[in-house]
Amino acid sequence: MSDSTVGQTKQFGKGQRTVPAQKAQKWYPVDDESQPKKVRKTIRPTKVRESLQPGTILILLAGRFRGKRVILLKHLDQGVLLVTGPFKINGVPLRRVNARYVIATSKRVDISSVDQTVLEKASVPEYFTKEKSKEKKTEEAFFKQGEKPEKKKVTSARATDQKAIDQTILASIKKETFLDSYLAATFSLRNGDKPHEMKW
Repeated sequence: MSDSTVGQTKQFGKGQRTVPAQKAQKWYPVDDESQPKKVRKTIRPTKVRESLQPGTILILLAGRFRGKRVILLKHLDQGVLLVTGPFKINGVPLRRVNARYVIATSKRVDISSVDQTVLEKASVPEYFTKEKSKEKKTEEAFFKQGEKPEKKKVTSARATDQKAIDQTILASIKKETFLDSYLAATFSLRNGDKPHEMKW
């Protein structure tokens, strides 16, 4: 530190005191200026489990479709997996699932013939964002609150993408006997079952 910033030491009576070179401000702003917060966290790439390979049949442990068996299509950012039912077999559409809440089984399905352009389209986060309704609050909307809400319509683009992916997967599923019924059945545990001793 230079002498200009620290100040000078002056003799006051019997003692010494350092006088700052720059005097403090007389006036301060009314509103505090917001300082940007220093983020010390480093973004590390997520480690993917070896068992989570594309084509693996997974069991969902949480969410709306918990207990359903799905097929892993692709790894996305931040430990998220892109999965499908297929929709025709068990009603699970193209979804993003957290890798922590799945059990990977030893069974795999051949997904090499799946259209990669559709998978790339579904890998974008904006693909799954909901469209905000632009309807303004009116008197009619107020009196319709007690009525049953209208069913959400799936966009035609999402439906065509679902059919394009499921069509090739269903062809490989039909080659193996009882695989379609295995995917359609839901997973559950009974009293006395020990998941840590089971072979998946």
